[in-house]
Amino acid sequence: MVLGTPETDDARVSAYARDVGCVVVSAEYRPAPEHPHPVPVEDCYRALGWTAGQAKALGVDPHRLAVGGISAGGGLAAATALLARDRGGPALAFQLLLCPMLDDRNTTPSSREFSRAVAWPRADNLFGWSALLGPLAGAGRVPPYAAPARAADLSGLPAASVDVGELEVFRDECARYALRLAEAGVPAELRLSPGAFHGFDGVLPQVTLSRRAAAEQVAALRRALGGC
Repeated sequence: MVLGTPETDDARVSAYARDVGCVVVSAEYRPAPEHPHPVPVEDCYRALGWTAGQAKALGVDPHRLAVGGISAGGGLAAATALLARDRGGPALAFQLLLCPMLDDRNTTPSSREFSRAVAWPRADNLFGWSALLGPLAGAGRVPPYAAPARAADLSGLPAASVDVGELEVFRDECARYALRLAEAGVPAELRLSPGAFHGFDGVLPQVTLSRRAAAEQVAALRRALGGC
């Protein structure tokens, strides 16, 4: 919500484009605190609309659009899927949510457990939500388009793949979101990487666990977008 650029994920999305055979459009949304909610998610939704509108020029099948992201980007991808559902499009086939930031309340066991962490401890998470929401963070009036875990109804969303590490604040909210998707009739896959910290596969891409995670993400995209 507060740092990063599209170029940060060039290696990851380039691998998707190469190994899946898909087109990747990276949304340069405006971050908080200079641009609080709803600016970041509305930027992402506009990027989705632009992509759908430019499908022919981009060589994209408009019936096989997916959203995805990592960390705050994963939360924004989930929120964009909610907006697309509630605003009547563009239609989505899939959401790839990598250790997504979903819940501003920070009340799960894992959100309390990792006050000290390799990456993104509890204090950082509290700061990120405060930057996005100001005094509303953790309060009762936060809309689901800011914090997707707040959504009362997850039905009608596209199939989802949710990845999260065992040793991070987002573990429990991600697992619960995947379960709630399944309960709502949405095909959902959860991958919990043992011994993994937040963003481990980007920091240590060559270790076995990271290579396996990358291969599973590619496989999930292939299945969702009509490949083998």
